[in-house]
This record gives sequence, structure tokens and C-alpha cells, in this order.
Amino acid sequence: MIKAVIFDFDGLILDTETAWYHSFKEVLQSQFQFDLPLEEFVKCVGSNDTLLFSYLKEVIGEELDADQIRKSAGILHEKLVQEAEAREGVAEYLRDAKNAGITIALATSSTREWATTHLTNLHLLSYFDHLITRDDVKHVKPAPDLFLKTLEVLEIEPNEAVVFEDSLNGLLAAIEAKIPTVIIPNPVTKSLPFEQYHLKINSMADMSLHEIIESLS
Repeated sequence: MIKAVIFDFDGLILDTETAWYHSFKEVLQSQFQFDLPLEEFVKCVGSNDTLLFSYLKEVIGEELDADQIRKSAGILHEKLVQEAEAREGVAEYLRDAKNAGITIALATSSTREWATTHLTNLHLLSYFDHLITRDDVKHVKPAPDLFLKTLEVLEIEPNEAVVFEDSLNGLLAAIEAKIPTVIIPNPVTKSLPFEQYHLKINSMADMSLHEIIESLS
């Protein structure tokens, strides 16, 4: 029996990931005439930017100022997501879970402040019973810590939950935590080699939450 639904945030609820890619791409093109390959950027999606800046220092040089690039990209990113709406079907899934008495949790590699701010702007924060963020664990995705912490807080077993993810790092974390996972990729992650998931759909509008839970039963 499914007792909880666990949502990622970035890229799944709000497509911040595509906005980050375009923001970093623009900054790197402007400052270094460097065209950031999507296949390199996507390695950090769902996790943190450690791999991205390791790669950039290899191809551009150690003199690269990571903090300055983050700041410049952040300014562009803020403009892109300021008026962005939640992805299709998100509000319906949250509403249906709440109506069904299913616990709703967030498990994100972002900070609590980031998630809370954007969920508030989207008018979705009130749906969530628990927020588990990078502030609560030692390691972010692809490590399983966020999902294991969520199971601990909710006091449930892995087979009593379902995870909704858009990234490969998120899927790998959920697999290690042994939680069934539904993949809903975004434009940045759609070409990633997802494997070992329960379901993969293009949008939450493609399949109702009830149908997904029935498929797990």
C-alpha cells in the first residue's frame, strides 16, 4: 500500500534546470566564447555543480572564477524562473494525493530556503507535509541520503512510497534507497539513459496519480 509520494523539486515541479542550462551557457559564451555542451551540464542535474565546475576548469583553465560565474548565471536564472509556472499536472497530483490522505514529501538537493521560496511563489507549499533538503543530510543525490532520511521521517518502508524524479542522479538515489520511481524528464534530461525505473512518462498530465498508484499495486 502506498502511504507517501516523494517529489523532487528542481526540474520536476518547476523546470529550473533548463533555465540553469541556458543561464550558464550564456555566461560562458559571453565571458569565454565557450559553448557549454548539454551532455556535460546534465551530469550535475539533480545533484550539485561540483562536476560542472571540475569540467569547466579542465577545458577553460584553473583561473576560472566559479563564484563569479555562479553569480552571473544566477542573475539570469532569476529572471527566467521569476514568472515560470509549475510543470503540467503538478498541482493535480498534489491535490489528488492530499484528497486521498497520502503523505506528501519533498526530497531535494537544493536548500530549504530555495524550495520554500519557489513553492510559496507557486502556491504549492501548503500541500507538503515534509520538506527534506540538502540542509538535512551529509550527501545529496546521487547518494541515497535524502530518500533514506525521508523514509525515516515518514516512518515507512521503501515499498510504501513512490518517488517522482526528472534526473538520472535522482533515479540513482531512489534505486539505492529501493523506492519505486516514476521518471518525468524535462527538456534538459529527456535524453539521459534512464534504467530500472517503475514508469517513465512525458508529463504528469499523461497519467493520473491514481493510475500510477494502481500500477504499483
